Amino acid sequence: MTKPRVAVISGANQGIGFAVVKELCKSFDGSVYLTSRDEHRGRTAVEELEKLGLQPKYHQLDIDDEASVLRLRDYLQATYGGLDVLVNNAGMLIVSKDEDSRELFAESARSVVQTNFFNTYRTCDILFPILRPHARVVNLSSSMGHLMQIEGQNEPAITLRARLSSTDLSYEELIQIMNHFLESVQRGDHPEYGWPKKNWVSYVASKIAVSAMTRIQQRDFDADPRPDIIANHVHPGYVKTKMASFKGVLTIEEGAAAASWLAMLPPNNVMNPKGSYVWHDKQIVDWVNGPTPSLY
Repeated sequence: MTKPRVAVISGANQGIGFAVVKELCKSFDGSVYLTSRDEHRGRTAVEELEKLGLQPKYHQLDIDDEASVLRLRDYLQATYGGLDVLVNNAGMLIVSKDEDSRELFAESARSVVQTNFFNTYRTCDILFPILRPHARVVNLSSSMGHLMQIEGQNEPAITLRARLSSTDLSYEELIQIMNHFLESVQRGDHPEYGWPKKNWVSYVASKIAVSAMTRIQQRDFDADPRPDIIANHVHPGYVKTKMASFKGVLTIEEGAAAASWLAMLPPNNVMNPKGSYVWHDKQIVDWVNGPTPSLY
């Protein structure tokens, strides 16, 4: 007997993740799991969707806690025999202040990169073995995750862009690049290695890493014996969310549109988007050479 299909959205008790759950509950042929770090907030979000006549399911998931990810994997394997859609939405943003000490700046950078990149990578590493044929993976990136955020034509910037965009980039090298970034932030000399001198550089670096990771994932999926597994990375636009201090111009539903579309790409014969950087209006954007998509 064939088990039902299943979709999982991380960080989904509010914002874009919540809106993706809402959309998939309407259009996905299977179970849709709203997950969150805080169980009370997650179950409250489920109740909100149930009032709309939708039927999301709930499972606790904190990507910063390896044991939490392992529990989800084991539950999915036992209940469904695998996973069909994974939307990696969980993330964080800390914008440092000009007056912050180097130590505080470095501590904030480590927190952001740890959650947005390292722990997203670990979540994928744990859950990818249970992906079924025709699975879809959507990684939430950002306009800040476009490679051309590493600006300038000086040698360090050119070298860094070349390393990150290499078609031979490995996970090991990407991890090495990100660890070196954190070490350089600790020293205060990260601009000397090509990284932008911005208060939100840790978010830029983390989302560039997520995008670079997605390209590696698709390369691996292309060689995977399980057919037709596709990963894409998406810039949701400037959305009215808590992370954006509710200053965005798009609703959460508009911000979730491209991610939901990518999660629902039909099986077989999808040539594009595939390992692609997709803007909120579903436009495929050149991640390597630009132009850089606007925040909006």
